Amino acid sequence: MTKLKFLPHHEVCPDGLEIEVEPGVTILNAALEHGIEIEHACEKACACTTCHVIIQQGFDSLNDPTDDEEDMLDKAWGLEPDSRLSCQAIVADEELIIEIPKYTINQVSENH
Repeated sequence: MTKLKFLPHHEVCPDGLEIEVEPGVTILNAALEHGIEIEHACEKACACTTCHVIIQQGFDSLNDPTDDEEDMLDKAWGLEPDSRLSCQAIVADEELIIEIPKYTINQVSENH
């Protein structure tokens, strides 16, 4: 099992959360399975940036991003060198510390 630590986010995960998941699952699926409702407007198709996260620890343990993911990340709000789309980042066996950015670029979000 791999530990994922989600840092506090004012709407999605106010107190932060630590979970354990089996390697091979995406960060987004792991979050959703544990009640962390990260936006994913394109339904995990790597066609938007609403599930953008910043990996504070363990970035190098994730699978390499595809060219499509890197192209989408260029459009993300608050892009950092250790940014990933959580629908594409596959958990390995190294602990991750994950920051959910304060904002997303989602023109159709019903919560904004």
